[in-house]
Amino acid sequence: MVLNALFIIIGFILLLIGANLLVKGSTNIATKFHIPEMLIGLTIVALGTSAPELIITITSAQIESSDLILGNAIGSNLCNILLILGLIALIHPIPLDKDTKKFHIPIALFSAIILLIMQVPIYNGSANVIGKFDGVILLILFLIYFSYPIFIELKDIIKTYKENKMNKTKINTLLSAFFILLGAFLLKFGGDFVVDYSVKIAEYFKISERVIGLTIIAIGTATPELVTSIIAVIKKDTDLAIGNLIGSCALNLLLIIGIGAVITPLNFTFELNQNLILLIFSTSLLFLFNFIGKKNTITRTKGCILLIIFSVYIIKLFV
Repeated sequence: MVLNALFIIIGFILLLIGANLLVKGSTNIATKFHIPEMLIGLTIVALGTSAPELIITITSAQIESSDLILGNAIGSNLCNILLILGLIALIHPIPLDKDTKKFHIPIALFSAIILLIMQVPIYNGSANVIGKFDGVILLILFLIYFSYPIFIELKDIIKTYKENKMNKTKINTLLSAFFILLGAFLLKFGGDFVVDYSVKIAEYFKISERVIGLTIIAIGTATPELVTSIIAVIKKDTDLAIGNLIGSCALNLLLIIGIGAVITPLNFTFELNQNLILLIFSTSLLFLFNFIGKKNTITRTKGCILLIIFSVYIIKLFV
């Protein structure tokens, strides 16, 4: 059993290193072409830090483990909003720009609500099931959402390109591409280790895969978001931090669950729906924070509220 736990730790280390390499390579290439910081956070960095969730979803879908897929995605979002955003708000109050407040947070909320609606047996005949058709819809919504910030910033990117500003930034493109490939390789093996040995531990201690997915795997796969956001806040790159977290929340629900549902039908248990409702509440609270107290800012007090909710959630999960 100790050996199984060791392999899980090794898996998380590989996931963390792989995600960091993927983000580093992708960000270097984006920086070379002077792509805006918020756009990098919402797309490239969000995709990179969500890569562990994606790999674990694909691996879990192959063994038809709905609880691991859904627990991982929902649990990671709860970690992003309650734990990570709460922690970085304690380090430095987080200002929210107009696009984040009016578009990206509402999209994250909409994504959680649509998962609840999709469980109504209107066309698939099965309650509490996200099927392949639902998965396709989620992936289409992901493509629309993912394309939006690129479309908005496209004119500025083209203008920058024409002005040849990118030539002022000396970045080794080949080395960055190598980082991306190596990162993807480590993510693959790290994901296999985490899923395979987490299932073994769950079976040994008779712990449900749902709890494993919502806690160990969710917190472990949220580590890249945690590290990236803390570093960004310390460097006072708050746009990158909030873009990374909110972007990852939308990706987890639309892309991660979408891919999982396309591979295998996903069954929502009563307990998973309770956690989904908590996610809807938490995202709604994040939106309301724009209008409560200091407007358009996640203050330290608001960060404490998020951390308290997360602590109660973890205690209730095990009790």
